[in-house]
Amino acid sequence: MTLKVPGALAMLVIILISCTAAPVQTAVVSPTAVAPRFQFSGQNALDIVVRQVAFGPRITGTAQNRQTGDYILASLSVNGWETSTQEFMYFNTPIRNIIGTKGLGSVVVLGAHYDTRRRADRDSGHPEQPVPGANDGASGVATLLELSRVLDVTHTGKQVRMVFFDAEDNGDLDGWQWLIGSTYYANSLTVTPTAVVVTDMIGDIQQDIYLETNSTPVLRKQIWSVAESLGYDRYFIPKVRWNMTDDHTPFLKRGWSAVDIIDFDYPDWHTTQDTPDKIGAESLQRVGRTLQVWLEGNN
Repeated sequence: MTLKVPGALAMLVIILISCTAAPVQTAVVSPTAVAPRFQFSGQNALDIVVRQVAFGPRITGTAQNRQTGDYILASLSVNGWETSTQEFMYFNTPIRNIIGTKGLGSVVVLGAHYDTRRRADRDSGHPEQPVPGANDGASGVATLLELSRVLDVTHTGKQVRMVFFDAEDNGDLDGWQWLIGSTYYANSLTVTPTAVVVTDMIGDIQQDIYLETNSTPVLRKQIWSVAESLGYDRYFIPKVRWNMTDDHTPFLKRGWSAVDIIDFDYPDWHTTQDTPDKIGAESLQRVGRTLQVWLEGNN
């Protein structure tokens, strides 16, 4: 079920957040502004990574997860996006997808998961500890939230939906499946998106984003070509390397064009070492700027 978030509630959440943490640079998006208005800031995005990690592990069903979702809702609202949620239960655990919508036209979905893995099962020293999730979760969310500040949606000629998926990252633990939130959202869609782009684990300082096998080739080529035009071909490497089951998978199963932007060369994946010091502002900048140019240039 999709629930609208009243404006008063959004403002209350903003006030509560401002009382507990330093402010994030934001700007209200004007639908009549002429592009370019804002440039994507990798430093802003890195600050948003740090903010998320400061909440603590964002494990689905926990207070920290809920707090992070409220922060995402408030940030989207401040940046001028209409917000809504999808809420449902899985294994007696509340799941909440966060959705920001802006613009008119055919639908483009940008997605990232905001939950973190409950146990660092790849960590030889601390396998029972939770994952901090600076890269695996927070980097993709930060990129989309900063993009929500700078994107000239009117110039895209599209309706852009930013979807922050819950319950992606506890697969194979305690009987849980992967991709719970994105599967629920994809199966609920009654419109056919022209493109779905997922950002996951893209903040590694040592950034190497290879082509992912399952991603739609035409869409993949479009985005990597934009990155090349921006001088990022050293980081967006046009070679196939990974075969991923990720939040783009449920959309591919419905026959839709989808791409996974992921840097899977990350040794701290699913360990307690997935911390903000591993994340680079320049890495976030490259992904965010590529998506901004791709969206604004494909109208």
